[in-house]
Amino acid sequence: MTDFTRKSFDQPDETQDFPLVKMDIMSLGDWNVYRFTFGPGWRWTEHAAPYSETATCQEQHPLWTIISGRFIVQMDDGRKVEFGPGDIGFIPPGHDAWVVGDEQVVALDFQPVNPNGS
Repeated sequence: MTDFTRKSFDQPDETQDFPLVKMDIMSLGDWNVYRFTFGPGWRWTEHAAPYSETATCQEQHPLWTIISGRFIVQMDDGRKVEFGPGDIGFIPPGHDAWVVGDEQVVALDFQPVNPNGS
């Protein structure tokens, strides 16, 4: 049984800073919740690829939602979707992503701790 839990991003469990992006991490039982703050001009292939050693993002984002700003996700096959405030979606592996315009993007990414059951 899981205990009743309340946490706040005012005091995240962990914070990581990368070029043009801040990542706050909260652990909640079997899930990690990531709050990303992407600055204008951020693009995965320019700012994250050097850390991942892959040409595009190979992570799956099973529950992705935008709080503010606008974000484009383009799959390796060319399909493209724009996300805006209040949008929620599933993003499979094999994609690039970038901030649209001059407003920062705040997004939440919900990830299972053990996505493969291991």
